[in-house]
Parts: sequence; C-alpha cells; structure tokens
Amino acid sequence: MKIIVTLDVMLAKRKMKLNELSQKVGISVTNLSLLKTGKARGIRFSTLLSICEVLDCEPGDIIAIEKE
Repeated sequence: MKIIVTLDVMLAKRKMKLNELSQKVGISVTNLSLLKTGKARGIRFSTLLSICEVLDCEPGDIIAIEKE
C-alpha cells in the first residue's frame, strides 16, 4: 500500500492555484509542491488542518491509500 496525495484535484475543484493556497496557508510553494507531487516525507497535522480549512475539505479528500 502507498499513500496518494490528491491535492491537485482539490485545487482544481476549488479553482485555486498553488500560489494562492500558499499565501492563504502560510506555507512555501516549494513545500506545497512537494506535497502535491507525493514527494513529501510527511505532513504536520497543523499543516493538514490549515490546508483543509482553506480548501473547505476533509483530510480524506486530499489523502488516500492505494492498494498495490
């Protein structure tokens, strides 16, 4: 199993760019890009909460588990 990040899908649904999310959440575009591409090693719950608040979604809307 592996964790899949679908942040790009939620951004598209909300018609929001990564730069805009970065400004609203207070996280660098670089770190959000790493998360979006699945290259991040982890995420703090506080960061996840901030992203979910801005995108008006649940953690399960942007993170999923893929069974291999």
